[in-house]
Amino acid sequence: MSKKIMLLGSGELGKEFVIAVKRLGAYVIAVDSYNNAPAQQVADEREVINMLDGNALDAIVAKHQPDLIVPEIEAIRTERFYDYEQQGIQVVPSARAAIFTMNRKAIRDLAAKELGLKTANYRYATSFDTLLAAVKEIGIPCVVKPLMSSSGKGQSTIKTEADIETAWKHSQAGKRGDIAEVIVEAFVNFNAEITLLTVTQQNGPTLFCPPIGHRQERGDYQESWQPAFISDQHLAEAQLIAAKVTASLTGAGIWGVEFFLADDGVYFSELSPRPHDTGMVTLAGTQNLSEFELHARAVLGLPIPEITLLKIGASAVVLADKEGINPRFEGVESAIQDPQTDIRIFGKPTTRPFRRMAVTLAYDSIGGDVTMVKQKAMANAKLVKVVVA
Repeated sequence: MSKKIMLLGSGELGKEFVIAVKRLGAYVIAVDSYNNAPAQQVADEREVINMLDGNALDAIVAKHQPDLIVPEIEAIRTERFYDYEQQGIQVVPSARAAIFTMNRKAIRDLAAKELGLKTANYRYATSFDTLLAAVKEIGIPCVVKPLMSSSGKGQSTIKTEADIETAWKHSQAGKRGDIAEVIVEAFVNFNAEITLLTVTQQNGPTLFCPPIGHRQERGDYQESWQPAFISDQHLAEAQLIAAKVTASLTGAGIWGVEFFLADDGVYFSELSPRPHDTGMVTLAGTQNLSEFELHARAVLGLPIPEITLLKIGASAVVLADKEGINPRFEGVESAIQDPQTDIRIFGKPTTRPFRRMAVTLAYDSIGGDVTMVKQKAMANAKLVKVVVA
């Protein structure tokens, strides 16, 4: 199995992935823009570079000669990935997938224009003036997102004309990389949001995890639960859409495909070609294989015979409330004193307001009350305080 993996981006999702692939015998070099990132703490080697610097990226790839490159974040000079594939390096899920999904414009145009999937009405804007024009066409309310960002950074909802200038400034402050362009989306009157974790394999069929429900604030997930309620018709529609878009992007791995569920059907929202933050609920043992174990098997070409729901579960985030270094956590004992509860502290060395620092988990047997499990996870998250000097 001795595969050498270069992980580009070393946050909490990357940390769980590293643990999963190392259990399967892989060797990991964890890369991030700062030292002692969560995944670096469990990897074999680490590199600290600006991944938007193509020359620096080329240099570490040449230095380590990895068998696989696994991107975990958006702020990467992804156009280099085609060259790496030509060198015989496996890019996960593929260079095409990474390049398309790291930019909201590419993936939205693929979904809406090429594949004909149902999405919210949308426009693009490259300046404040073009944002004004786009909002006029789309209508208010609408949502503004940088083309390159994650975890809700730079995202805001325009509810009145007075919000437009603030939304533009917020998008530029929260963007990743050097792309100023934003997408303006019409507000979908949805009943629920779900993530459909989808697994594509090198030598096997596309598989789907039981759907995950989630709630967001500031564009970032606050809690998730599995399974989410969804009608058989909507589930079949979502699976068809997920299979279609992942097949077009090509490659093996896990994908977090996000949907809006509305009265008039299922809307494709976004897609991540890697473990999804809402999928941290699978760390509660809801499935026979967590999303990280599924990703590890898929990228290493190992078989995944089935995905089985074993429990119901929920996750809730623990957020920092100010800037600081060397955080410590109070209330952990209280948060996990009840049966069927757990916590994962990510190990981030610095804090900032609303930065995700840990996640609490709760679970119950199949047939239990999902609402009660959600409430337990959220209540436990509130018991944990992130303390910095």
